[in-house]
Amino acid sequence: MKPIALITGGSRGIGAATARLLAAKGYDLCISYRQRAVEAQSVLETCGALGAKAIAVQADISREEDVERLFVEVDRRLGILTALVNNAGMLMAQTRVEHMTAERINRILRTNITGTLLCCREAIRRMSTGNGGRGGTIVNVSSGAARSGSPNEYIDYAASKGAVDTLTIGLSKEVASQGIRVNAVRPGFIATEMHADGGEPGRLARLAPRIPLARGGQPEEVASAIAWLLDEATYSTGTFVDVTGGL
Repeated sequence: MKPIALITGGSRGIGAATARLLAAKGYDLCISYRQRAVEAQSVLETCGALGAKAIAVQADISREEDVERLFVEVDRRLGILTALVNNAGMLMAQTRVEHMTAERINRILRTNITGTLLCCREAIRRMSTGNGGRGGTIVNVSSGAARSGSPNEYIDYAASKGAVDTLTIGLSKEVASQGIRVNAVRPGFIATEMHADGGEPGRLARLAPRIPLARGGQPEEVASAIAWLLDEATYSTGTFVDVTGGL
């Protein structure tokens, strides 16, 4: 039986690269997307060409009803979930804390923390051997910002990823006896559209001199770390892999 993965935020960047890699490794998979239906369809076509059965489901993971519907679609259309990659996340335009509003902060926290927790909940309900499941793996996509704090730019985003780190540690211990491993990757400055979301498309070029490897990373480099945690790191749980170019 083929393994089945759900990748949230799978229509672009790290999520799309992870979908392509897992398809090549023999997974069937679901990607979720919030708005980018055309991009999601393109990812599905690539995965299908690699031999995967692949579906896309529109879902805003900050909404509990959307998360529940997403997992039901995986159950119905693919089968028993094997792996969850919590990749969906958001940031907003660069600013300092003194200019942040509660609406902005809460919007980020609802997606990056609440949404990630809800997806973990639904995965555990299906994977846990205590619930009759067959075990599984969860990889959370955190950020190097959880360690740096991202001052003057994204402290709210960094704080949300710090919470993802704490979630990873606690959950890994909570479900280890139920056949579920929980790990995380912390990407650094990766060449994705997220920099444009923050208002600075050329951010990588500005920051590259700070990076020991003197360049930004590629989504495929993060995807490789995710795939390793899913498939090969069989004695690792509560573990973090930094994909930050040495920062």
